[in-house]
Amino acid sequence: MEFSTITLEKLGRYGILTLNRPQAMNAMDAVMMRELADCFEALQQEQEMQVLVIRGEGKVFSAGGDIKAMLDTNQPLDIDVAMTYLTRIAKAYYQLPMIVIAAVHGASAGLGFSLTLGADIIVACENSKLAMNFIGIGLIPDGGGHFFMRERVGTVKAKQLIWEGKVLTAAEALDAGLIDHIAPDGTVFAVADQLVAKLLASPLTAMITTKKILHTQNLPQLESILAMEAEGQSAMRKTADHLEGIQAFVAKRRPAFVGK
Repeated sequence: MEFSTITLEKLGRYGILTLNRPQAMNAMDAVMMRELADCFEALQQEQEMQVLVIRGEGKVFSAGGDIKAMLDTNQPLDIDVAMTYLTRIAKAYYQLPMIVIAAVHGASAGLGFSLTLGADIIVACENSKLAMNFIGIGLIPDGGGHFFMRERVGTVKAKQLIWEGKVLTAAEALDAGLIDHIAPDGTVFAVADQLVAKLLASPLTAMITTKKILHTQNLPQLESILAMEAEGQSAMRKTADHLEGIQAFVAKRRPAFVGK
């Protein structure tokens, strides 16, 4: 399977999936969303790979959804098509029959952070910035962001983090329970390799079976949340606050929200 916005290396019992739009800070456009959905669905049938590392090419993990695509008047992003892709991504991602490590450097924001939070193990570079910052452009988390954040920190804390939309340092994210490990600057991929080596020397079949048992029990909740995210995000895209949010983002000014 060939892709234009991601790469997948299969290295025996582990693999590396790289978000590969460095010129756009690995922001996820419709093509990347479709390719991630196709990739994760194909990996459901993987027989040999037991560990998958997800990382970003270039300076960051992922800046999130492609805001420029939202503003493109010639070929605007179809929100309903995008939400269909994101539903496929999150469901297949959550059911991957392998241990997933997210190796974060630079930034992981918005949809990129949803992807990060869905990993089984998260390691972030100490100078990285992490943010569930949909609220800054008048949107709600998608890609299973509500579900993955709630799994990590519980309902009350998830609400507060989502509403605040704060950009967190790696240390703050670790204290909040959003990530598992911090790597010294410039070493996040090396630390991820060390985690892979440790896992490959572990009884992975038992570990993956535990993951399957726990995730299968939670899958109906994920599916329900994804349906509500799709409906809610479609509605948010039509609000005055969202239009103001993206215009302010592009103009690099503070948005003036009115709650509509």
